[in-house]
Amino acid sequence: MTVPGGDDGVASSSAPKRRRPEPSPLQRALGLLTRREHSRQELARKLQQRGVEREQAAAAIDKLTEAGWQDDARFAESVVRSRAASGYGPAYIRAELATHGLASEAIARVLDGFDGDWTENARALVCRRHPLALDGDRDARCKAADLLLRRGFSMEQVRAAVTSD
Repeated sequence: MTVPGGDDGVASSSAPKRRRPEPSPLQRALGLLTRREHSRQELARKLQQRGVEREQAAAAIDKLTEAGWQDDARFAESVVRSRAASGYGPAYIRAELATHGLASEAIARVLDGFDGDWTENARALVCRRHPLALDGDRDARCKAADLLLRRGFSMEQVRAAVTSD
């Protein structure tokens, strides 16, 4: 059986299929940054995973940094705000920021600049997850303390959060 307009049984189209041109390393990096903040190290890793050479990735990130699109300090502030709002403490956040290749001085500067109260964040988490801890239930207090320690709060913050006023 033959198809009108073609002799091999496949309908032919009049327009050739066009492929999008491959995005440049700069375009790829900018696409990642428009979705959310990225650290310099994280951006380089993602670009390399997408087939961009290390030197090209570094050049693209340098251009974006100069233009103000990529900023490790802004990334760190974003992570601190996000994690603190999710109930994580300073030790957890410090460890996470270190995995993103940020210097310990930059991490300390951002954590020191946090305008929230870590103890209040810890207490709010206890109220949500273990409300009986604030009523004097010993088992609930132990569970709440374990949760807070796993979430990166200091022992002083844990004590202050699980004691009833």
